[in-house]
Amino acid sequence: MTQLTIALSKGRILEESLPLLGRLGLEPAGDIDRLLRVPSKDRNVSLLIIRPADVPTYVEYGAADLGIVGKDVLMEHGGSALYEPMDLGIARCRLSVAAKKEGPRPDGVRRLRVATKYPEITRRHFAEKGEQVEIIKLYGSMELAPLVGLADLIVDLVATGGTLKANGLVEIETITQVTSRLVVNKAAMKMKNAAIQNLLAQFAEVVGGKP
Repeated sequence: MTQLTIALSKGRILEESLPLLGRLGLEPAGDIDRLLRVPSKDRNVSLLIIRPADVPTYVEYGAADLGIVGKDVLMEHGGSALYEPMDLGIARCRLSVAAKKEGPRPDGVRRLRVATKYPEITRRHFAEKGEQVEIIKLYGSMELAPLVGLADLIVDLVATGGTLKANGLVEIETITQVTSRLVVNKAAMKMKNAAIQNLLAQFAEVVGGKP
């Protein structure tokens, strides 16, 4: 039988993926809190538990045949090297621009500073609006940046908006809605086509999508 490997994004996506995998008989058969490579209940499918930002790379280079990852990561990474056959509709949120309630205060001398872990998406977004901004890449605690004067704006994922509100920030613009997608390695789609198409059909049946 053809062996398949699926890369799963740690965190919220993993939590929301587990019930879906369970309905497919692919729930982990090992300790996902300690192991990075875990067998599934299907002996022909193994799971990799990795950082969301690494999922496209693992799939693109064939370390995994398929992956589950947020659309935000694909937009930042560039998804042209992967097939993206299905929107799983899980881990819903939005990628937004936020600022302090009183708003950014450009002084006419410098560009607005935008803190984000999505520099490519942010650059494209403001360029499409004809605005030049200074991008500051951070890896976490985005909400802190406007509060201490590091940045005028932030671009980050927003689920409920509670964290923004707690830190005195408000959404001023939505860049895009985000859900988690199933992605496939292009070479694997050719070499393991029957097994992957069968798995895609099972995913489609469960999520109501079309492979």
